Amino acid sequence: MKKYDKYKDSGIEWIGEIPEHWEVKKIKYSVDLIMGQSPDSRDCNSIGNGIPFLQGNADFNYINPLPQNWCERPTKVAPLNSVLLSVRAPIGAVNIADKNYCIGRGLCALISENPKFLYYHVICLHDELNSFGTGSTFRAISTEQILNTYILIPPPEEQTAIANYLDKKTAQIDGLIADKKRLLELYEEEKTAIINQTVTKGIKPDVPMKDSGIEWLGKIPEHWEVKKLKYLGNIVLGKMLTSSDKGNYHKRKYLRAANIGWLKVNIEDVKEMWFSDDELISLRLNKNDLLVSEGGEVGRTCIWKNELKECYIQNSVHKIAFNNSNNPFYYLYQFFLYGQKGAFDAIVNRISIAHLTGEKIRNIDFPVPPLEEQTAIVQHIEKEINRINAKAEKTKKLIELLEEYKQALISEVVTGKVKVV
Repeated sequence: MKKYDKYKDSGIEWIGEIPEHWEVKKIKYSVDLIMGQSPDSRDCNSIGNGIPFLQGNADFNYINPLPQNWCERPTKVAPLNSVLLSVRAPIGAVNIADKNYCIGRGLCALISENPKFLYYHVICLHDELNSFGTGSTFRAISTEQILNTYILIPPPEEQTAIANYLDKKTAQIDGLIADKKRLLELYEEEKTAIINQTVTKGIKPDVPMKDSGIEWLGKIPEHWEVKKLKYLGNIVLGKMLTSSDKGNYHKRKYLRAANIGWLKVNIEDVKEMWFSDDELISLRLNKNDLLVSEGGEVGRTCIWKNELKECYIQNSVHKIAFNNSNNPFYYLYQFFLYGQKGAFDAIVNRISIAHLTGEKIRNIDFPVPPLEEQTAIVQHIEKEINRINAKAEKTKKLIELLEEYKQALISEVVTGKVKVV
């Protein structure tokens, strides 16, 4: 790419040199700012009357503003084509208003003669703005900090040329990223298809088939059995939350429904509660226990692989210890299939929240191949999943590189390191 003929020191450490004819000004000398202010809740509605209201990061993102409420008597309005900037966590999220918006205290509006150039420039200010953030409950920046932030001012015609160039280039990059993300979705669909096919039909082609007796499942290999889960292993539901010592209790880590994901356990936020001596025996997790969510998105299932030295379960989680005639990983994939097919939703008790009770889960019918075949099925699935995951990781890396390239391109052009006019 071309460079400008002459450069000068910008006086801003992270920017360095800029084209000699560009100016450096504080935002307050070149841009008008409107800080958001929440309207009276009595003036807001969710039925679309009035001006759409954006409170802050809860309904604001990098793609499109997403109003959840409207305001009939707005306090502060961000006009069409103003640059919307999040001033609370996440500080620095930025967008351009596609219409007039009422804005709350989580946002401000920056008004410029060339909003698109300013939009790209504010993207480059993300790290600097975040460095100003303070607060214990949530980090935020003030109006004064924004107004005193320095920005670059090229001549108007260059601002327009830079904005047009970046519009074109970032659209191309975003298109490539969208293609890669769609590819990731296809990989997930491929994994699901492999699991579904294998755990219902096996890995041997052309074997005689029979009706499974399970309406949505259809036919299974003739030599497979169908059994209720209660005949395949020991099923235990966790305990009610106990927040204090009841006498000789022990404080231990436990899993709740939020920790149970599809095919993987999440131990980023593991809480503690009190357990009796008997509960320490009956509710302790052992390697290869199947963990099933009893509430929330019922049926989410993963395998415990001793991610923690010692851990137990709350009553929003079932643990299943399969007998020696069954491979728990085979049933992990069976549960995944049942979840994909909506089988759990069809049988749960619903009052206000769905619950996959002990009685319900014990009486779920599963196709049961011989143990050797279960193990062969698991090995086949894991081989295929590893193959697909390897491709997915390469695709994720490409997405990261494209995102980094887009950010670098915006920075290089906005700060005048390359010339596009």
